[in-house]
Amino acid sequence: MSILLSSQSRVLVQGLTGREGTFHAEQMKAYGTNLVAGVSPGKGGSTHLGVPIFDTVADAKRETGADVSGIFVPAPFAADAIMEAAAAGIELIVCITEGIPLYDMVRARAFVEDAGVKLIGPNCPGLVTAGQAKVGIIPNHINHEGPVGIVSRSGTLTYEVIQGLSQAGVGQTTSVGIGGDPILGLSFQDVLRLFKEDPATHVVVMIGEIGGSDEEAAAESVIGRDFGKPVVGFISGRTAPPGKRMGHAGAIISGNTGTASSKVQALKRAGAEICDTIEEVVAAAGAAVDQPSSAAHR
Repeated sequence: MSILLSSQSRVLVQGLTGREGTFHAEQMKAYGTNLVAGVSPGKGGSTHLGVPIFDTVADAKRETGADVSGIFVPAPFAADAIMEAAAAGIELIVCITEGIPLYDMVRARAFVEDAGVKLIGPNCPGLVTAGQAKVGIIPNHINHEGPVGIVSRSGTLTYEVIQGLSQAGVGQTTSVGIGGDPILGLSFQDVLRLFKEDPATHVVVMIGEIGGSDEEAAAESVIGRDFGKPVVGFISGRTAPPGKRMGHAGAIISGNTGTASSKVQALKRAGAEICDTIEEVVAAAGAAVDQPSSAAHR
């Protein structure tokens, strides 16, 4: 099984004819993603990469039955692209774009919630269901099928964990990069709940970072409440000084909120195994796959 995305998903790309959209859509197709349409206003009626182009998401959905959208449009237009997809009833929206103005995303997320659809991102690498499909920019060759689910705020660390697991002979179910901006779609809690219900996912790797309180909330409300599967965690940014932004727009510590130590402590209390390096994450996840019953949570 899979969460969120499968080989049966019908994917459209907003911004398909642009440079980034073209490059990554080619990679998505090469991985096996069922790419059925592109949306580029003013270019409707043409084709690109062998798929039809439409002026609007509503047109693309009506003609192709698309249910997933990948967004590769410039930051000034990305929030509107998210809301257009939500208004058209696209069930899963994956926004790769970074640099979207904060108040644009406040408005877009509220619109998505009202529409009752799911959003991943923005400023994220997207997701891959190993051996089936991907939407986003996670490299194709590092993914291999197996029992480990991955959810992460960091794109680069997502790639490192996937590659490390694959090189160790440990495959993945679905790898989800939720992004590191202050205003996001799906949270750690949301993705963890999906992994909890997925019988193919036996172990979960959770990659957090300083800033915000999503990791602590996930530890308290999901992992620590009969999650039933081993969780291996890693928190990046432990050496960041308080009050200083580090990388992601959301990676800022304010007072005692969002510190690495508070996240580590919360996850440990919930029963997760916390690692200090990516190598340790790979080893711990592999061990948990081999002996899932001994590592299962309360």
